[in-house]
Amino acid sequence: MLFNSYQFIFAFLPVTLALFFLLGRFAARDVAVSFLALASIFFYAWWSWGYILLILAEVAFSFLIGRQLERTDLGDKTRRLILTGAIAAILIVLGYFKYTHFFLGVFNDIAGTNWFIGKIILPLGISFHTFQQIAYLVDAYRRSAKHYRFLDFCLFVTFFPQLVAGPIVHHNEAIPQIRHDGFLRPRAINLLVGASLFGLGLFKKTVIADTLAQIADPAFGAALGGAHLTLIEAWMGALAYSLQLYFDFSGYSDMAIGLARMFNVRFPANFHSPYKAVNIADFWRRWHMTLSRFLRDYLYIPMGGNRRGPTRQMLNLFLTMLLGGLWHGAGWTFIIWGALHGIFLAVQRLWSGFASNRGITIPRWLGWLMTMLFVMAAWVYFRATNLATAHSVLASLVGGHGFGLKTPNLPDLPLDGWPVILVTGLIAALAPNSTEIFRRYGPTLKLVTLTRRKLGRLERRLEWRPVAGWALLTGLVATAGAVAILGWQSAFLYFQF
Repeated sequence: MLFNSYQFIFAFLPVTLALFFLLGRFAARDVAVSFLALASIFFYAWWSWGYILLILAEVAFSFLIGRQLERTDLGDKTRRLILTGAIAAILIVLGYFKYTHFFLGVFNDIAGTNWFIGKIILPLGISFHTFQQIAYLVDAYRRSAKHYRFLDFCLFVTFFPQLVAGPIVHHNEAIPQIRHDGFLRPRAINLLVGASLFGLGLFKKTVIADTLAQIADPAFGAALGGAHLTLIEAWMGALAYSLQLYFDFSGYSDMAIGLARMFNVRFPANFHSPYKAVNIADFWRRWHMTLSRFLRDYLYIPMGGNRRGPTRQMLNLFLTMLLGGLWHGAGWTFIIWGALHGIFLAVQRLWSGFASNRGITIPRWLGWLMTMLFVMAAWVYFRATNLATAHSVLASLVGGHGFGLKTPNLPDLPLDGWPVILVTGLIAALAPNSTEIFRRYGPTLKLVTLTRRKLGRLERRLEWRPVAGWALLTGLVATAGAVAILGWQSAFLYFQF
């Protein structure tokens, strides 16, 4: 079930909210929590009933293993073996669904064979809840996870706002809120903030991101079909996709955060104006922040982080991002995308140390421009169906297929496309983000220390408040987002990961 569907907005969400809070008021706590967990499973099953047993089996497996890792009568060696075996089992399940065809194809190319095992359908959200469960198991091994009840743990993993595309919520962030007495009682401010955030996210997705898709998709589709894009077409396609991905995924995150808030749960922030970043490390502090946290805490630091000298640090950065790219998708394009970001991060770290020792500073505007160019170039690999398409688009970006101003492959887009790209680009680069707009009411948990700069007069006026004017504006934005669904309903881009 899509967040941007009438079934969800006008049926599932209001019915689930109403029944949950009614049960919270008139029934036992466990009844209300069980209902919300079952509703979340129904939400997931709307896509495919066949994978319900899979996700429930993973939840039960992780919970039982976590209980074993909590035991004090087991030695560290035994607990380490249990942890290693459990993580391996979870990764094998993920690997089967997500990477079998890719690695089989690589083997066929090397060995000259033609093995085929049939179609494998990737379960929605498997990459996200796999990371959540790995984090729980590692923390249970470290004895930093609390002793949870199965019902609360089950709801934590299956909670529908974050089930299929994140944010990657940590167990010690969500479960204490689920256990809190106020979880079962509706709060007007949480409903207002949550509904407003949801409406803003819906607008980002259906009005902004889906409009940008009508520019990006034809460009990359033409390149996939063998057309050589002109310089103008390539820049239109690459810029449109860079903006589409941001508004699509940040819109989904706003909707997820808003939905959770309506149920009295705060999620961590997942975006903080990444297209305002002035270097690549700053970009990853702002983009998909919960993924960055997971990669840092459960991959980069355990590999040694920056504790084993600069050479090992550069290697750790590269390997972390390489694996992050593979997590996003089973294909060489994703691997190269991750490798590029690993190289960018390593180079930026080396340059930062070099420049700091010599008192060299780069103007912020130049740092921003270089960062955006690097990010956009890497997004070409992220979007392209194959390497040939990516290389063709990249060649067009630098004039490799000519500098002509005509657009023979996309004849209907220039007049419509550039104003959309310009306006949405200015919004991404200059406008306050949703966390800043709703900052008075703490829309998210503090994931990291975000920049606490002094707001200007205009930005202070743009801070959301529960007053009639804001209610009217938010209602109009949400209505525009809902009306846009009439045109077409598209899945969120990160659903495929």
